[in-house]
Amino acid sequence: MKRASMTRIFIIMAIFLSVVPAQAEQNVTLKAGQGRETVESFCGACHSLAYLPENGFLSRQAWETEVTKMIKAFGAPIGTGDARVIVNYLSANYGRGN
Repeated sequence: MKRASMTRIFIIMAIFLSVVPAQAEQNVTLKAGQGRETVESFCGACHSLAYLPENGFLSRQAWETEVTKMIKAFGAPIGTGDARVIVNYLSANYGRGN
């Protein structure tokens, strides 16, 4: 490939990669409820809160699995009490049937 073509491809990729995260970081307001601040604090520290409403079909057990995965696989510094608060909030506000 010619150098000009490679440069164009690189520029297009750079623009794409800078726009996609900006769109993903839209301002998300979670539903009011007990534990919302804990969720915003712990979950929002590592990823966009937009993931939470997008997964609103999850059962309580599935939310427990997700929170456990964040702690064990990704090292989220969430204690047992806060994990329970997070699961309670997510299952009540973004669980199956809500």
